[in-house]
Amino acid sequence: MKTFILVHGSWHSVWNWHKVIPVLEAQGHKAIAIDLPGMGRDKTPISEVTLQLSVDKLCKLIDEADEKVILLGHSKNGIVISQAAEYRPHKIEKLVYLAAYLIPNGKTQAEYSAMDTAGVLKPYVTRYPETGSHTLQTEIYKEGLYHDCDDDITELAKLLLSHESVATGITPLQLSEDKFGSVPRFYIECTEDRAVTPFIQQKMYTETTCEKIYSMPTSHSPFFSQPKELCAILEDIIKYQ
Repeated sequence: MKTFILVHGSWHSVWNWHKVIPVLEAQGHKAIAIDLPGMGRDKTPISEVTLQLSVDKLCKLIDEADEKVILLGHSKNGIVISQAAEYRPHKIEKLVYLAAYLIPNGKTQAEYSAMDTAGVLKPYVTRYPETGSHTLQTEIYKEGLYHDCDDDITELAKLLLSHESVATGITPLQLSEDKFGSVPRFYIECTEDRAVTPFIQQKMYTETTCEKIYSMPTSHSPFFSQPKELCAILEDIIKYQ
């Protein structure tokens, strides 16, 4: 039995994992999903959200676990699991990046996002300088995030997606080889991803090498479109030595 902590991506929340958690639990594992600060049911004002605040909340969950955990980060918040690994390497068994930003020391998520010129989301991002946040316009949800998902996912997203902090994406990561670098990393690329495109995924896992790369022929959201297949990959990662 393993303990997974599941970390959602931009604009999302624990809702990401509602199809994954029952599968992991049926396999005998413990699965904990987190609402990062300002997201989902966490009521932190979005203007107060920083990368440090997000990492601190995740580290609190890690500290409460009785055993080592496996961190799974999606999309933007690969940065959160990386920084948490720097602070808690002794408590993390493995890091899993799901179409996620795997960024080197001293770099920011925003720098790598800017390189991803083929992604379809950027023209549909609405910025709110007064709160240091942005949202994604609903008309791009299906094409950009959920093109292989059931339509009810898009409809739920219209009710559940929220503001995203700008500050977290422009804060450089502080990583070292002896701490972050000591935790085994695994990457799950989504080959039909239109949000974090295969180009930037491959660039990241080539620059920051991983123990193993897995591929899923899915959109940005395999936790909705192929949850059982995703959990099968997680089972393989568990067994990887």
